[in-house]
Amino acid sequence: MLASCCAATFARPRPIVVKVVVVAMFEQGNDTGDAPGELQYWVERDHLDRVYPLAAAYHAVRMNEEGEMAVLTGQGTANAAATIIALGLDPRFDLKHAYWIVAGIAGATPERASLGSAVWARWVVDGDLGYELDAREMPQEWTTGYIPLRKTRPFEEPAAPLDGQVYALNAELAEWAFGLTRGVALADTEKLRAARSHFDGAMAARAPFVTMGDEISSSTYWHGKRMDAWATQWVSYFTGGKGTFVTTAMEDTGTLLALKNLSRAGRVDWERVMVLRTVSNFDQQPHGMSAAESLAQQRVGTYSAYLPSLEAAYTVGHTVVRELLDGWSRYRKATFTSEIPSTIKTQ
Repeated sequence: MLASCCAATFARPRPIVVKVVVVAMFEQGNDTGDAPGELQYWVERDHLDRVYPLAAAYHAVRMNEEGEMAVLTGQGTANAAATIIALGLDPRFDLKHAYWIVAGIAGATPERASLGSAVWARWVVDGDLGYELDAREMPQEWTTGYIPLRKTRPFEEPAAPLDGQVYALNAELAEWAFGLTRGVALADTEKLRAARSHFDGAMAARAPFVTMGDEISSSTYWHGKRMDAWATQWVSYFTGGKGTFVTTAMEDTGTLLALKNLSRAGRVDWERVMVLRTVSNFDQQPHGMSAAESLAQQRVGTYSAYLPSLEAAYTVGHTVVRELLDGWSRYRKATFTSEIPSTIKTQ
């Protein structure tokens, strides 16, 4: 009797059920009240006032009473992987049914997105794993000095991605999120119109819009028209022509690797992961400027669409978060497959 009483007294509290996790990568200062990074709008507007220290991670996590959580990973794939693993293994949280939304800013090719636009991904491809020659020493006929691992020349067929090099997200879930948000109005400004007027590209001149497109993720911040051409081919190569390069990012292969591993451990559901990147800058130089001159101007907080991209990440991402929370009785057990249930059809 005494043993049972003591066991009940010292029983571990029931884990906190998390419904949605918003994954942000960087913050400029405090979580609230100063110049914003990717986390701040979520904390302030969704009242994520409950702070849970996470000693093994980059930053504490924050929640509200509705079951919405935000985590700040830190920049780069290593920080992202370590933070997400620490969160996923924390016994205080029940993440088994949680949806995950990476919501961060990005560079983008002006061929397929415009400044301030929001892009849902189906594919995320690692841009770090490979061999590299200085371009001044590569064979003259090569277009790049970057070579896939275990290959002898750029884009040598057949492509043979290693584990963790290519991530195919749940395409039906991505399409559902896109369908839900494609009509979301994103603000256009005179400053954005002036900035994009200096770039070539099929989509460069468009006002901000919501679209679908794929991402290359690397901890190296690359820039320039030639690197854009490499990224376009790299994504196509590793996805067998199924992926279309649109956005750049620095953390997402680390985040996705951690979530894959946690899914195998039964801690999270891999099929509930979404990646949303919004365009803070183009990945190349404008008219009349060299790539080096353009790169020198690429700094957090000074990107030509920095604040609009933060606003787009929140506005578009929050539309999905709100839908999931309001419809939790349906979404908790929903399965997104090629036959999307009638209660979860795209709009």
